[in-house]
Amino acid sequence: MDNLKSLTDLPNIGKVLAEKLSLIGINNEEDLKMKGSEQTIVELSRLENSGVCINMFMALEGAIQRIRWHHLDKEKKEQLKEFFATFILNPIK
Repeated sequence: MDNLKSLTDLPNIGKVLAEKLSLIGINNEEDLKMKGSEQTIVELSRLENSGVCINMFMALEGAIQRIRWHHLDKEKKEQLKEFFATFILNPIK
């Protein structure tokens, strides 16, 4: 449980998201940074009942940057939206 606690110490990461992250092998901040927000959201989207959404994706990026996702710069938010639309909403089969 210490691993989940360390994840929930990051901005934007609550208990539920921390538990989902642990299902894909992310157990601490270093794991999240190494995997990156894009690969993480792709892997989360493969979980049954993952509940992935653009806000979760932005939350992951904010956690990596150690800021609330609302404070991501506008350009980064646009990049995340484009990636999400391309790879999550309309994945290449």
